[in-house]
Amino acid sequence: MARRRLKFTFPPTLITEPLIHELGHKFDIVTNIRRAEVVEDAGWVVLELEGSEEAISSGVDWIASKGVRVDPVGGSIVEG
Repeated sequence: MARRRLKFTFPPTLITEPLIHELGHKFDIVTNIRRAEVVEDAGWVVLELEGSEEAISSGVDWIASKGVRVDPVGGSIVEG
């Protein structure tokens, strides 16, 4: 199993969409939310994704194609 830590930043139009839920189900990925903040006009979440490397890569490509910004996360995702 591969594991990746990523930050997803959502534009206002996607804040209410269940994209993380869809990501997990469509690509058989376990999503573990480590940190998040959602306000009226923006939102971000730091996720730990676990699954096959192929599934994670496909899932990340899919969510980026929806308009979500995807950035790698370094360091500890538990602190802060």
